[in-house]
Amino acid sequence: MRMLKLFGKYSFLFDIGGVLYVLIELIWRDWSHWTMFALGGLCFVMLGLINEVLQWDTPLWQQVWIGTIGITALEFLTGCIVNLWLGWGVWDYSGMPGNVLGQICPQYMVLWVPVSLIGIVLDDWIRYCFFGEGRPRYNIGVTRYSKKIIWLPERR
Repeated sequence: MRMLKLFGKYSFLFDIGGVLYVLIELIWRDWSHWTMFALGGLCFVMLGLINEVLQWDTPLWQQVWIGTIGITALEFLTGCIVNLWLGWGVWDYSGMPGNVLGQICPQYMVLWVPVSLIGIVLDDWIRYCFFGEGRPRYNIGVTRYSKKIIWLPERR
């Protein structure tokens, strides 16, 4: 029974990620491919697993960078299978500076930063609201010292 509930939860999260990824593609480039649903689902599940592996007090910016690198790695792997091996031509970044085999490039990696942030927070709130997991809380990585000096100077 526990495995069935776990499968249901991750299927739900996978579907949410798949739909959101396809919607992003439709907004960004007016079309998508069914493989992007699968990639989006994998990316969303991966973003959610960051908090399953790391502690809640891990700074959010570190989680976002881990998510950005994870999405980029999944995009590269998917591109190598879908575009290079199967030849489906779903995307091609070969005209972009710094690309790797035409499958990833620094310009799109930067776009995964806000996507990772939104995905991590959305996953946490979905888990809280639908699956009764702990209420999300975030360490924004600002130390007490930097708050006093940079952000919240004390009144004199």
